[in-house]
Amino acid sequence: MNATKIKLKDKEFTPYLSAQDLAQINKELGAKINKDFAGKEVLFLAILNGSFMFAADLMREINIKSTISFVKVASYEGLSSSGTVKKLIGLMDSLEARHVVVIEDIIDTGNTLDKLLPTLLAENPASLSLCTLLFKPEAFKADFEIQYVGKEIPNKFIVGYGLDYDGYGRNLGDIYQIS
Repeated sequence: MNATKIKLKDKEFTPYLSAQDLAQINKELGAKINKDFAGKEVLFLAILNGSFMFAADLMREINIKSTISFVKVASYEGLSSSGTVKKLIGLMDSLEARHVVVIEDIIDTGNTLDKLLPTLLAENPASLSLCTLLFKPEAFKADFEIQYVGKEIPNKFIVGYGLDYDGYGRNLGDIYQIS
């Protein structure tokens, strides 16, 4: 891991999780999901934009029968969030009677998923599980269970491995924490 600070726009960030740490987290999450869904077919539903790198690496660890779909949540009106999930963009697959695992890069307050889960549950999946690379328990305000947590982290801003600061830093292979 690059042991030096990086600067994105007006903020400095220090190394937090290396690519090797992330690979180990993916390996462990993949093993748990493979065990829990052995003999079943799973539809993975990755929430864009942030989860794209995590979803790709996690899927390399999955050896059960599965498919993946990518969706975006539309909750914006103009330049600010309306706080309401208006639409799930890209959901072409029926969830009815299917085992669904939602892939998120990070869950902090839980507001996005809190608004999204009723929409997904209305599709009558056989099961609905949540998998997040990172979880901020100090920030979490919602009331739902997260079945697969890669790592609990402090309530500090992070970038890299799909996570961004105003669109920058998603391409970094490591994760950095604000200095």
